[in-house]
Amino acid sequence: MAASRYRRFLRLCEEWPVEESKRQRDLGAALRLRVAQAFREGDNTQIADPEACDQMYESLVRIHTNYYKNKYPRLKDTSFTGVTVEDCKMILATDVLKQMEDMKKGTWRKLRERFYAKKPEEDLK
Repeated sequence: MAASRYRRFLRLCEEWPVEESKRQRDLGAALRLRVAQAFREGDNTQIADPEACDQMYESLVRIHTNYYKNKYPRLKDTSFTGVTVEDCKMILATDVLKQMEDMKKGTWRKLRERFYAKKPEEDLK
């Protein structure tokens, strides 16, 4: 029975898209990592709590198939702020978050990082 659970999780991992704009913060990548950790021995892995495993799988399938999005449709695709889904995706992209983090730094901190950061070439001289 563990083999069929393992294959179901593998199939789910294959179907789950990886979002490149969210490097190291993507749910698909985290899912792949957790499945690899939970099923280290592949088909031969012994599952301590099969019911919890099945419940986790069913929950992930509901997320993947947008079960609740379809069950409870929204009237508008915006939030109370008026930001659309596409804008949210763009804002939450890793590159944009890094740019925003750099913008938060003060002038003194930027100058200090720029001038006090040693370069490997300087150490060789």
